Amino acid sequence: MPVRMPVRRTAAAALAVLALTATAACGKSGSPTAGAPSTGYTVRTDVKLDGSATFAAAKARGKLVIGAKADQPGLGFEDITANTRNGFDIEIARMVAADLGFPESQIEWRTIDSANRETALAGGQIDYYVGTYSINDKRKTQVSFAGPYYLAGQDLLVRKDNTDITGPESTKGRRVCTVTGSTSVDAIRTYGAEVTTFGSYSQCVDKLITKDVDAVTTDDAILKGYAAQNPGELRVVGKPFTTEKYGVGLNKDDKVLRAAVDDALKAHEDSGDWKAAYDRTLGTAGSAAPQPPALERY
Repeated sequence: MPVRMPVRRTAAAALAVLALTATAACGKSGSPTAGAPSTGYTVRTDVKLDGSATFAAAKARGKLVIGAKADQPGLGFEDITANTRNGFDIEIARMVAADLGFPESQIEWRTIDSANRETALAGGQIDYYVGTYSINDKRKTQVSFAGPYYLAGQDLLVRKDNTDITGPESTKGRRVCTVTGSTSVDAIRTYGAEVTTFGSYSQCVDKLITKDVDAVTTDDAILKGYAAQNPGELRVVGKPFTTEKYGVGLNKDDKVLRAAVDDALKAHEDSGDWKAAYDRTLGTAGSAAPQPPALERY
């Protein structure tokens, strides 16, 4: 199906974007970025992970291949013109890379849609994935997770003049859009919504603005970015109805790498890097940095 151009913005909205987000679609020319990029993390030297096939392959090729999102304001966004990636998830991925001994110059980013994450990890197309990837038992049958590194909650994005949708209970019979392969699909269907899915959230936002759907649903952290882009048109309902634990996705069989990534997350939380990254990205919307969630090692 065709993809519409990114959602429109006024000059005022563009200023709001600079405070929190980047353009929601495909990183078109001239798009502002989502928060300041990192100033760099200390890259460890002589890292050895005996027994990790993924790490051995990355060392042999001389680079890490990291899967990420490209259209999520404040979290994972690609500015094609500047050839940069930015957002909180991108910073988490950089922290982990540095602790594995890979500087920014040795990272290859690959944009992977939600529906293809498990396949990309299981098939070795990427070394790890950081992109609003909720940990759950079903996914653990195909991949493994380090973390969680952030807690979010599923919410609803609606047009600003919509007063009928006040929470998930009021979506029965309403057209609600989300992304193919996300946990949001089943969660909102339990409330009787008529679910439409696309490959990216930006497509859902476009459909919301053109009134082809009544709401967009996914994690509140993602929706706040799109609302900030369109302050005169969209708003977040503010009634989270799930708990989403964001984790770093890994090959299911690589326990050695999983332990190393958990160690990296803990080290950067303790050093203050985690909070600094949050403050530069999601925190610019005005919300104070929460406490990082406890790691769930297994």
